Amino acid sequence: MDALMTENVAEKIMAAIRDVQKNMTKLNIMVMGKTGAGKSTLINNVFSRNLAQTGIGKPVTQSIRKYEIEDFPLAIYDTPGLELGGENAIDELLKESKEVLSKGAMRGISESIHCIWYCVSTPSHRFEEAEVEFIKKFLDEANEFCVPVIIVLTQSYSKKDAKALMSEIEKENLNVVQIVPVLAQDVDIDEEYVIKAYGLDTLIDIVNNVIPEALRNTLAAVQKASLKMKLRKANAIVATAAAAAAATGAIPIPFTDAAVLVPEQIGMIASITAVFGIPIEKATVTAILSATIGTVGTTVMGKTVVSSLLKMIPGVGSIAGGVISASVAAALTAALGEAYIAIMMMVSKGEMSVSELDTAEGKAKISQIFMSKLGLKRNAKGKPVEEEEE
Repeated sequence: MDALMTENVAEKIMAAIRDVQKNMTKLNIMVMGKTGAGKSTLINNVFSRNLAQTGIGKPVTQSIRKYEIEDFPLAIYDTPGLELGGENAIDELLKESKEVLSKGAMRGISESIHCIWYCVSTPSHRFEEAEVEFIKKFLDEANEFCVPVIIVLTQSYSKKDAKALMSEIEKENLNVVQIVPVLAQDVDIDEEYVIKAYGLDTLIDIVNNVIPEALRNTLAAVQKASLKMKLRKANAIVATAAAAAAATGAIPIPFTDAAVLVPEQIGMIASITAVFGIPIEKATVTAILSATIGTVGTTVMGKTVVSSLLKMIPGVGSIAGGVISASVAAALTAALGEAYIAIMMMVSKGEMSVSELDTAEGKAKISQIFMSKLGLKRNAKGKPVEEEEE
């Protein structure tokens, strides 16, 4: 792939990434709980941006603040210092929270509160009477606006204690979605023992099940607690793109007009990038392109598909009469998508940094991954035969 074409395709991909991110519906989550319940630690370990460390949030009411970051489709509504110091304090907070829920509901999906987390610290060993009173009244309001509430047992160092506290809360028969024990980050005990974090992926899965369908791609993109969720979304994107490429490729396309495949593949890479939520620069995209489609001596994304490439794709047919077959188009698209997912997974796991992708070693690794994916035996839709048979 020549340098100029690589640059042009990379620029189109960057524009597509910006477009996908711009069009994501903002996810709005309200987080409640007493001071010291570990709300900030929870937020910063669930999401891929440290919203709880962005300084002073925007005041929404006297005590509720909205935390958000520009060009990041997530807003956290925080109720700091919820001490439940008496009837007046409870009534005031109920009034303010209802105001937020009501205004959001009137302004549409982008401004609505989509989920509420009520945090209770497990080491407290109890669900205080004032909290029970508050949350029962609050649940009536949340249910009025059809907003799901999840009780999150934070700082659950002891699973036994968390289970006991959960049992106590369940006795109240509260109308909540679920009670979820979590430990938001690893805890080092005297440098001799580490209590591993847990529960965040479960929390995210529950949230995914209760928020509107239109927000599930947003959740996958902004959260970092469940790589499995990102992987599922990304694989679905590749399957859709491969099917679209197969439909396009089924029509006889002269080599010189092969650029008709570009939209499917550009959209695929842009959507995968958005799902993983990893900041990518144009230089990185260019490096990935040159290390994948440049490796096999072909411009998969426009211009020419050389016959020698077919030898690397077992059982997908051949190019005849100057056309790209459906199976070839699907296989190329699927291989590119799967390789890109593998790269994003490595970056997400800390096995490779974004900056390393543009190095000689990084490009060699990318090329190796792509060639491996390209060599899989596939069906006409680009799906690995081994996977199909499972």
